[in-house]
Amino acid sequence: MVLPIVAYGDLVLKKKAEDLPLRSDVSDLIANMFETMYEANGVGLAAPQVGKSVRLFIVDASPFSEDEPETEEEAEEMEKLKNFKKVFINALIEKEAGDEWAFKEGCLSIPTIREEVYRKEKIRITYYDENWKKHTDEFDGFSARIIQHEYDHIEGILFTDKINPLRKRLLKGKLTDISKGDVKVDYKMRFPAKKHK
Repeated sequence: MVLPIVAYGDLVLKKKAEDLPLRSDVSDLIANMFETMYEANGVGLAAPQVGKSVRLFIVDASPFSEDEPETEEEAEEMEKLKNFKKVFINALIEKEAGDEWAFKEGCLSIPTIREEVYRKEKIRITYYDENWKKHTDEFDGFSARIIQHEYDHIEGILFTDKINPLRKRLLKGKLTDISKGDVKVDYKMRFPAKKHK
């Protein structure tokens, strides 16, 4: 079932999410989130973005692997993303390392806006998968970035919180419009400040 994606301005996006009780059945929520993410052409989706304040997010970076690589390094990175599909429950980033690098990020909750965000290149994260099996894994490059972006959602942080304050001020009008539903999107959304007629 495709769920409405919560737009910028909704309080659920600014709240630190709660851990899920161990072994709770979240299979329907996970299936609905994947369906919702694919419908919106996203590569990641966190539970708060569908109105659930729980520590769960999903990623499927395979669309990135279809981009045209410009360098050999990029080609290797894209190859890694081809089968990068995961579920993260009750995740905890234990370490971020390496140099910070910039990339223009977007977000399904903040459609039409893309801004440069700096993130560390490597992470170590502990999490449960969809079968409640515990993992501690290391990721780098784009996979680390996608995870960091989604992880921020369960911490109540949006990518716009990480951009230069001047840029954020310049985007204020656009962000207000998004919260009111004054934005063109081709997927189901829920707008916190939309006036119902």
